[in-house]
Amino acid sequence: MGYQKKIYVLHENSEWTAPLLKELESLNLPYEDWYLDEGILDLTSIPPLGVFYNRMSASSHTRNHRYAPEYTASILSWLEGHNRVVFNKSRALQLEVSKVAQYSALNAHGIRTPKTIATVGRKNILEAAKTFDMPFITKHNRAGKGLGVYLFEDINALERYVNSPEFEEPIDGITLIQQYIQAESPTITRCEFIGGKFYYAVQVDTSDGFELCPADACQIGEAFCPTTSEPKQKFKIIENFHDPIIKKYEEFLSANNIHFAGIEFIRDKNETIFTYDVNTNTNYNPDAEARAGKYGMQAIAETLGAELILL
Repeated sequence: MGYQKKIYVLHENSEWTAPLLKELESLNLPYEDWYLDEGILDLTSIPPLGVFYNRMSASSHTRNHRYAPEYTASILSWLEGHNRVVFNKSRALQLEVSKVAQYSALNAHGIRTPKTIATVGRKNILEAAKTFDMPFITKHNRAGKGLGVYLFEDINALERYVNSPEFEEPIDGITLIQQYIQAESPTITRCEFIGGKFYYAVQVDTSDGFELCPADACQIGEAFCPTTSEPKQKFKIIENFHDPIIKKYEEFLSANNIHFAGIEFIRDKNETIFTYDVNTNTNYNPDAEARAGKYGMQAIAETLGAELILL
């Protein structure tokens, strides 16, 4: 019996991966689930033939998978050294786990990001913040899930936080101080890309905070207004979205070997776009997709399947 080529899904969070596996099964595509919270890699071994999809997350440490990204980086180097087909290659993982790397790469493609200073050490957080106009925000360099994102109106408030037991130490030690972008409404836009090409844009209501994961497993229910029978939609796919930023995003993704991603931006009061996050472990909101009739995980599964046929 001949060896069966498969689609291999590399990850550390089964809840986020379950919708993709469901779509692979519905298309009768052979796959294998590679859960990379820990493991053994024999560098003298030869990787199996197949298509490999990297879905490693920057927030893995919040699920007690502290070294999953580092282990995945080793796996990806091994796969790429043997010329295997990899979606979201090593460079994608490098950008996933570092906002500093993201912003540097975005800026290199003429994509504007908010003013940001990276700091190590609590005293340096305070020193860097003094160079910003008020208000400003903090965030973690290796983030995901809105880790360390706080809005500060003045230096004194930041100093109290930094010197308190509530201070959240970043997993890589790097805290970012970032320009606060004031938008006309409490929303951001997330552009989804599949196979490196624009798929759709979704408007996200941020009035309830910064944890913007769209996955079904992250949802706590739509915000409900007691004065109306209609729940407020936190995620809403924008029909016929067009903007020149899309071309720049596609060029940026191609240059960095990123095939599947969600890129988030905010418009200020002058309609200037500031891009602040690239998520290479992208998830999709099932309610928003059902309303729009567009399904990201299905499209990813089809893309992976089409590549498998070519092997």
